[in-house]
Amino acid sequence: MTGFVPHTIQQLLQGFPDPIETYGPADAPFITGVTYDSRQMKPGFVFVALEGLNADGHRFIPRAIEAGAAAVVGSKMIDDLPVPYIRTDDTRCLLAYLSAAFYDFPARKLRVVGVTGTDGKTTTTNLIYEILLKAGLLIGMISTVNATIGDEVIDTGFHVTTPEAPEVQRYLSRMQTAGLTHVVLETTSHGLEQHRVADCEFDIGVITNITHEHLDYHGSYEAYWKAKAKLFTSLETTKKKAIGNPRLAVLNMDDRSYEYLRAITKVNIITYSTKNPQADVFASNIEHSPDGLHFDIVVDQQASPVCCRLLGEHNVSNCLAAAGAAHFGLGISMDTVAQGIEHLQGIPGRMELIRGPQDFFAVVDFAHTPNALLRALEAARQLTSGRVLVVFGSAGLRDREKRRLMAEIAVQWADLVYLTAEDPRTERLEDILQEMAAAATERGGAEGRSFFRISDRGKAITEAIKAANPGDVVIACGKGHEQSMCFGEVEYPWDDRVAMRAALAQHLGISGPTMPDLPTKDIT
Repeated sequence: MTGFVPHTIQQLLQGFPDPIETYGPADAPFITGVTYDSRQMKPGFVFVALEGLNADGHRFIPRAIEAGAAAVVGSKMIDDLPVPYIRTDDTRCLLAYLSAAFYDFPARKLRVVGVTGTDGKTTTTNLIYEILLKAGLLIGMISTVNATIGDEVIDTGFHVTTPEAPEVQRYLSRMQTAGLTHVVLETTSHGLEQHRVADCEFDIGVITNITHEHLDYHGSYEAYWKAKAKLFTSLETTKKKAIGNPRLAVLNMDDRSYEYLRAITKVNIITYSTKNPQADVFASNIEHSPDGLHFDIVVDQQASPVCCRLLGEHNVSNCLAAAGAAHFGLGISMDTVAQGIEHLQGIPGRMELIRGPQDFFAVVDFAHTPNALLRALEAARQLTSGRVLVVFGSAGLRDREKRRLMAEIAVQWADLVYLTAEDPRTERLEDILQEMAAAATERGGAEGRSFFRISDRGKAITEAIKAANPGDVVIACGKGHEQSMCFGEVEYPWDDRVAMRAALAQHLGISGPTMPDLPTKDIT
C-alpha cells in the first residue's frame, strides 16, 4: 500500500488532541489500513464505526472483526471486544487523523489549496490546476469529478462530493510519493463539517460564493456558513512546512459571505471582484461570445488580457478567484495566470456545448442550486438573442425550498421550461413536480404554454429539442458530468450529454447514441 508507515494503533493515535478511551487487549499488530466500510475490511485494518443518517456503523463491528480487523474505533461504550477498542466522542475526527497518520501526514509535505463555495468549486479548482501546471509546478488535483495524479486521472464516483478521509489521504500520499509538490482540493460543506478534509493542512483557502444549498443537511444558513468557514479558520492552525506556508484567504467581495468570512479569518486576505475596482483582483472590459470570454484582469493597476474558453459571466469570477490564489498565494506571474486560464478547454458538464449540425445551441450544465440555475440562464441569454429553453428538476430527499426557488427563476429567465426528473430517490416524482409546477404558476407561468411537466428526463430533453428554433438555446441543468440517476435506492445509468446527443440525432435524422432508459420511460 503506497506511502503508509507501519505502526500499531497506539502509535498512530499519538498526537491526537481529543480525549480517547482504550479498551480490550493492549497489544496489537501493525495496522495495514483504515476503513469505515466493513465491506472493504481486510486483515490488519482499523475499522471506524460511523453513525450516519441511515446506518449505524457500530452494527457492523462483528462483521469487521470477523474479516480481520486489528482494532476498532467507535463512540459507544463497548468493553468486551477481542481487539483494541478506542472510544471517542467524534469518530469522524479520529477517522481523519488515523488516515493522515497512517500515510505519515502527506499534506504536511505539500502546499495545499482548498476551494469551497456553493457554486463554481469544480471550475475554480480546475482553473487553479491549469495555472499551476502552466507555471511548471508539480501539481495534483482532487475534485468532485476526478482526482489527477501526474498523468493518471481517477474517477471519484457517480454522486460524490468530497471523498471520505481515507480516500483523500490516500490520494495525497500517492501525490507526495510521486514527487508532486502542490495539490488543489475541492472542498464541500459536507467535507468540512464531517472532517473528511481534516488534517489536510490547507495553505490557501478560496471561496467562490455561499448561496442556497444543503439546508436539508445543515439546518440553517448560519450552520451552512459556519461549515464553509472551517476552511478559513483552519489556515491559522496549519502545521509549519519545509515547503513554506502562504496562509492566505481568497475572498469574493461580490458575495454576501464576504463580511462574515473577513471577520473570522485571522490570516492574510486578498479579495476579488467583477464589480468593485478596489478589490485586489478585478475584471474589466468583459466580452461574451459563443467561443468564450474575453476580459482584463487588473492587479496593482496593471491589466492582463485573458481569453477564456468557458461561458458565462460567473466564470469571470471563477477566473479571478483562481488568479488571486495563484498570483498572491504562490507568486505566479499574471502572464502565466492568463496562459493557464486560456489552456483550460472546459469542464465536463459545466456550460458544456453539445456541438453538431443543429442550427441552435445545445448546452449541458451542472446547475442544481437556485443561484447556479440563474447564472446558467444568464449565460444562455448571453449566447444568443433567440429563446432559452431549459430542462431541469429537483432532487428528492434534499433541500425542498430549492424546488420553489428554481421553478420561479426558470419561468422568469427562460422562454420555455420543462420540469422533469432529477434523482427523485424515494420521494414520489409526481409530488416533486407538483411543488415546482405550483411555484412556476404563482410566478406567472402557464402550464402547457410556458412550462411543462414531463416525468421522463429523456422525453423532456427530446421535447425541448423539437421545440427549438434557429438561434435558440436548449440547456439541460442539474446533472452535468454525473453518470447516474437515482430512483428509489437504485442508480440507473444516465448522462445528460448522451441524452442530448441522442435527442439531437433523432431530431436531425442522423446517427447518434440511443437515449438511455429510465424507470419513467413509459410514463406519458
